[in-house]
Formats: sequence, structure tokens, C-alpha cells
Amino acid sequence: MSPMPLPRPTTPRAFSCACGRPVFFRNSECLACHRPLGYAAERGLLLPLEPAAEGGWRRVGAARSSPRYARCANLDTAAACNWLLTPAETRAGFSLCRCCRLTRTVSDPALPDSALWWSRVELAKRRLVSSLIGLKLPVRSKLEDAEHGLAFDLLLSPPDGPAIVTGHADGVITLDLSEADDARREQRRDHLGEPYRTLLGHLRHETGHYYWQRLVEHSAWLEPCRALFGDEREDYAAALQRHYANGAPADWGQRFVSAYASAHPWEDWAETWAHYLHLVDTLDTARSFGLDGERVELSYERFDAGTVADAPDAQADAAVGRFLQFINSWMELTGVLNELSRAMGVADFYPFVLSVPAVRKLHLVHRVIQAAAPRAARR
Repeated sequence: MSPMPLPRPTTPRAFSCACGRPVFFRNSECLACHRPLGYAAERGLLLPLEPAAEGGWRRVGAARSSPRYARCANLDTAAACNWLLTPAETRAGFSLCRCCRLTRTVSDPALPDSALWWSRVELAKRRLVSSLIGLKLPVRSKLEDAEHGLAFDLLLSPPDGPAIVTGHADGVITLDLSEADDARREQRRDHLGEPYRTLLGHLRHETGHYYWQRLVEHSAWLEPCRALFGDEREDYAAALQRHYANGAPADWGQRFVSAYASAHPWEDWAETWAHYLHLVDTLDTARSFGLDGERVELSYERFDAGTVADAPDAQADAAVGRFLQFINSWMELTGVLNELSRAMGVADFYPFVLSVPAVRKLHLVHRVIQAAAPRAARR
């Protein structure tokens, strides 16, 4: 009996050049034939390019009626962006791609290490933004939507203070650019007792706060979120102060995806949101290359419909079934990936254990995103 076909990735990650060689999401040139490559975010494809007679670029072999793209102006900066602009973006006067337009401020690249760190942040941000677009979430810069748009300020603390604090406020995500220094970030990870701390993780977490405001705060999702995550009206500053003074409760692993998620309902939402994006993108990548937990020779006790039976829409069996396939595939795949990490003598690929309450929270994030997608597509 032949195996069932793998679910299609939300955001594909495996691509081929016109020469037939594999190329990857971050590539701006094929290393085999040196053909230029560009990422078309609206299509989720890395395209091999050739110059168009009228100017700009087209996919290799495409008809003259096909779109002519422009390359992002950040291609030749430290950001090294390989994304493309659509004809509509070019007509609107943009020279930066959809992802680079989100960066509102960046510390002077002439400062020591600033250019290197900026390039690392932008690489992580492109990965994040491509996933958000693939999930059909609203992703617009403040240049296009001053009230509801998203912006990133990538800043370095001045030598004489005050220190830059990573966080989100009203659609602006501030990131301490020194988080791109691997040695410093590892020191902080170890000091705070975090099993996982990455640039991509930071960015995913902070977008969780942004999408709370966009999708939850003034919507019908607010009460279901309060029922699972807690009442976000709890004093936020006091909750963080208590968390940093006393640490997470001893039983945090039975209720939360991470220790920090226990600090406050907003942080629980943002950590769960980030975790959901981790799962989606990693499974997308695995499936793009023909891997899936369903085909792994490893058996776990699977989450079943009872896990999310308290959800108001639990009667939608097909939707629940797809979510359970997603979460169970993840658990089986990461079991093998952890063993591969141990075979290399490095830290576990996935140093987490998902409890039933954590899976219920992931399911709610999943439902919020699924409900937002049609609205975002219409916009």
C-alpha cells in the first residue's frame, strides 16, 4: 500500500535553478551556473532570473506577458536581500521589497559589527516574513499603513547608555542588534536558563505581541484567549518583576510552552505564537524536502480529539483532524531529530515537551490564524 501524499507546505522551502541544481531560500545566485535568483514573496517561490528586454527581470523562460520584477535595493548592502518587487510595488515608487520596508531604523552600519549583525537579523526576518505571508496574515509596513502597519527598529545601545530593550509597542518591534552576536546571545541564554534563544525566535515572539493587537485585542477571540491564557489586564510590569525575582513556578512545564510564558498572559500568548511559527516553518521545510513525521519509524502516544474537545469549534472534525495531524507529525519528527542531534553530540534540536494545556493554546493560535487568513487575503 503506497503512503498517503505529504501535506503541501504552507511556505515551500525547496527550490531548483533553471540548470536543475538545488537552490535555497537565502540564495541570490545559483552556485552551480551563477544565474541570478530572486524570491517572489507573493508566490512563495525562489525564481531563476534573466534580464527582460524592457528592463527588470523575469523568470527564466517566462513569456513577455509575465510579470517583470525589480530586485530589492538592499541586494548590494550588508542586508544582502534576495527578494523581488512586483510591478505594482515598483509603480508605487518602492525600491525596497516587502520585507525590507518593514525595517524603519537600523544602527549605523559603519559602527563595529553593526553591518554583520544587521545582515543576520535581516536574514532571520526574511524567514519570518515569508512564513507570515504564507499563512496569509496581514503584513504591511508603516509606510503603507501608518495606523496598523508593522515596523522594526534595529538598534545598538550607546556606550554611555541607556540599554536597548527588545520589545513591542503599537506595531513597532525594537530589537537589540547585539542579539545577533552569537557569543553574547549564548551568554544571555545560559544566564536566563533558556533552552532556546535565537534571533528568529525573538522576532517570532515579538510579532506575537503585534498580532495580539491586530487579531485578538478588539475581536471575538479576546474571551476565548482569556479563558486559556489568563486575563491580560493583570499588571504587566509587576508580573515581569515577580518572574525575574522568583522565576517560573515549579510546574510550568505542565501548563506552558516555556518558562517565560508563565510570566504574564501576554507573554504566554507571544511564546505560544512563536512556538506555533517554529512548528509550521520547520514542518514546511521538512515536507519541502520529502520528510514528515508520519513516515518516521517512531511511535508516540498521539494527541487525539479529546485534547482540544473544549474548543468551541471542536465539532469541525476535519479542521481538528488537520491540526492533530500537524501536531502529531511534529512530535514524531522531532523525536528523530533530537536523536540525530545527540548523535552529533550537540544540544537537542527540540528541547521542549508539549503538555495538553500547551497544545490547547497552540490550537487556539492556529484557529486565530486560520480565521484571519481570508480577511488578510481580501485586503
